[in-house]
Amino acid sequence: MERDMNAHEWLTQQFEANRPHLREVAFRMLGSLGEADDALQQTWLKLDRSDASGVENLTGWLTTIVARVCLDMLRSRASRREEAFDPRSHDRPAAGNPEEELVVANAVGLALLVVLDTLAPAERLAFVLHDIFAMPFEEIAPIVDRSPEAARQLASRARRRVQGQPPRSNGDLGRQREVVDAFLAAARGGDLRALLAILDPNVVLRGDAAAMRGAPAEIRGAAPVAERAIRGGARAAQPALIGGELGVIVAPRGRLLMLLRFTIDEGRIVAIDAIGDPERVRQLGLGVV
Repeated sequence: MERDMNAHEWLTQQFEANRPHLREVAFRMLGSLGEADDALQQTWLKLDRSDASGVENLTGWLTTIVARVCLDMLRSRASRREEAFDPRSHDRPAAGNPEEELVVANAVGLALLVVLDTLAPAERLAFVLHDIFAMPFEEIAPIVDRSPEAARQLASRARRRVQGQPPRSNGDLGRQREVVDAFLAAARGGDLRALLAILDPNVVLRGDAAAMRGAPAEIRGAAPVAERAIRGGARAAQPALIGGELGVIVAPRGRLLMLLRFTIDEGRIVAIDAIGDPERVRQLGLGVV
């Protein structure tokens, strides 16, 4: 009995020592702290029921277990994709601590989380484990039930999606980034004067029903567009490549709410297209910057 208790205590200590790493893996895989903690709970239950006495690399073994748990969760999520992309879901109270979720999402990169969410489950797993956590494809292959070469191809496809379509030119991207950064800084700070300076007086904001969420489909003029930008959740916004152009994703807690595409002329924003419809979002090439 004493030996069993000591073994259980040792497993508990080892699991707790690995918890930060496993939670980071699960969060990168799932994009949700609540789901990541659920994955860790399932991983602990599997560990507690297993004989790990002969495992030489316990961290690697636990990483494999949590990755398999996350893959099952991603596949389940993919089967109900419409619910996952439902913009109205962002009006519901979030499980866990929303502030912590936002801090962690910002640290990881909101744009990366959103792009990862467009990948197939096996692609996401291969990319996260190899490109972010440096796991060899020989260890990834059994998790996704593929050969090492097939796992390599999954990661390669995911990498191309994450990188997005190349911008028209570095010069264009640099100029766009300056304008977009100024827009986001002013919106986050509630600085109406700064927003008016970056918006063309005749700027027009157009959006689909999912993005505008009850507001008119078209808003014209710098003042009303600026007021909408200040109310529009800029804390959860981050620059991203959208179809090879610099735009903005709005993703509370890493879950995509809408995309913003900008038309910029002579350093001012003359038009903003807000896209929240899931099908339109999937058709656009997203990438991180």
